[in-house]
Amino acid sequence: MNDARTGGDTGTLYLLPVALGEGTPWPAFLPAQVQAIAAGLRHFVVETARAARAHLKQLDYPHPLRETDIRELPADAASSTDAALDALLAPALAGKDVGLVSDAGCPAVADPGARLVARAHTLGIRVAPLVGPSSILLGLMGSGLNGQSFAFHGYLPVNESERDATLRALEDESRKLGRTQLFIETPYRNERMLEALIKQLKPASRLCVACDLTTAGETILTRSVHDWRKAARPVLAKRPTLFLLLA
Repeated sequence: MNDARTGGDTGTLYLLPVALGEGTPWPAFLPAQVQAIAAGLRHFVVETARAARAHLKQLDYPHPLRETDIRELPADAASSTDAALDALLAPALAGKDVGLVSDAGCPAVADPGARLVARAHTLGIRVAPLVGPSSILLGLMGSGLNGQSFAFHGYLPVNESERDATLRALEDESRKLGRTQLFIETPYRNERMLEALIKQLKPASRLCVACDLTTAGETILTRSVHDWRKAARPVLAKRPTLFLLLA
């Protein structure tokens, strides 16, 4: 599947999006062309091998997984040395195409795969992002909040006082800049995060909760904090959730 546009002997690093939840057939979230590219790959670099194998089965991957080259990304930035990344990219350097797969959604966006992509550029390997689900963009699209200026902050501090101070600072910045602020929480702490947001933010600020995106249980709710304080709380425990606020 080497692409003549690379102008060299290296393969292509395909950034392969996968499902955001279990049980969703691939035609519901991927174009057929993307699934066809995935089906033709024999080398993968993944966040975790177990999740990647499940995703490949979900994509109707036609080759035996035991005969497929699946290698995990280094666990942290400190172990992502040039040598470690070069070893993962060795098939591409030898002219074979490689797929990069995250545990959910788009690779290299709020994801350790970004380090591999950066190294591929350094080595002159063609990088090809493919179309697929991104919880960040889907949540922003569905929120009704400002899509012209936004920032994703990943996980906020676990310590409650630090978390609350961060929420107030993000709200202040949102008010000054008209910026939508996006962040996530560990699923078992989702409901505590929602309670903190409702308590800490000003009544006029708008808050969106987007969870289980692209699945049968998808829920997207945008309300003012004033209205959130009067409304029944959605069940968020153990559900992948994105929080968005606009002051």
